[in-house]
Amino acid sequence: MNDSIFDIQNMRTLPPAQRPCIHHIKGRITFKTCTNRYLCGNCEFDQYFYDEYTVHAMVTPVLQSEVRGFKVPQGYYLHNGHAWARIEEGSSVRIGIDDFALKVLGPLDRLEAPLIGKLLRQGKPHIEAYRGERKARFLSPLSGVVTAVNPKFREGGGLSEKDPYSDGWVMTLHPQDLRKEIKNLMIAQQSVDFLEKETDRLYEMIEGIFPLAADGGCLGKDLFGAMPQLGWKRLTRIFLRA
Repeated sequence: MNDSIFDIQNMRTLPPAQRPCIHHIKGRITFKTCTNRYLCGNCEFDQYFYDEYTVHAMVTPVLQSEVRGFKVPQGYYLHNGHAWARIEEGSSVRIGIDDFALKVLGPLDRLEAPLIGKLLRQGKPHIEAYRGERKARFLSPLSGVVTAVNPKFREGGGLSEKDPYSDGWVMTLHPQDLRKEIKNLMIAQQSVDFLEKETDRLYEMIEGIFPLAADGGCLGKDLFGAMPQLGWKRLTRIFLRA
């Protein structure tokens, strides 16, 4: 007898409140009970999950400007820990990591997002990214329940500065207190002013180690890779604020 069938048959004998959903067993979502006796073909949640889990949404900014080499998309809210949020239809919020962080830290080999169904808190470190053995923790820009995760991260994919505001999204949330918490984020000119200050701070760090051109030059796409002397822990502590 197939082991997986045997396990399901055994789990069907459990009390309803103790039957874990197949997607929880596979580590995709937080704990959820199975209300359909593991008849997934007739399960509305199973269909919903795969619709969300396999979606490859393309989020294209209406317009992008630049602040000294760093992209600023119109209509996106920015958190001071360099994660972004975009409000979509039905008050769903899409979340990702901004261009500044990805250019400073360089390409990230692996990203771990929270499971679907997990409740996040604004300003808490809920996203973990890795470059080799180095880890960076990003703060969630808003509170809410995770409703979808970019499939490429579930498959062990990385993240670069190529498309941080389109197919580089990390997850979507059903926000908990959007009207109140959105006031803690920046948009439009606020984001521009913030990135100006962050860039000034970055140049001060660099000038303490390397001489710069009189005009400041133009920073590349992988600052840490080019200047590891800046220190991974120092960069993540100062700019990610985690």
